[in-house]
Amino acid sequence: MMNRVKQKLETALEDWESMTKSTEDESEECAERFERHFYEFIDELKNWYQQLEQPPLSIEEAENLIEIKELAERLPEPLELNFMTELELIIEGIDQVRYD
Repeated sequence: MMNRVKQKLETALEDWESMTKSTEDESEECAERFERHFYEFIDELKNWYQQLEQPPLSIEEAENLIEIKELAERLPEPLELNFMTELELIIEGIDQVRYD
């Protein structure tokens, strides 16, 4: 299941790269594609978390998981806070409502 999480992350990172290199005309489309894929990554991460036999009960515990460390290391600095916020919501069992 972690492979699917990593695949979703890779797709989001490719979109991030495209977004940073996009022209003004392309920027909105790139940003929307990135956002969609970033939250698909988060949804897949949530599925993975829910399948753990003993999921971490705090953000600190989660940060110490090898899998989470590997994901966090792949993220560009501007995405780190978003990732940690989403991870904390997953741990707390809070479902985000996203509007397209």
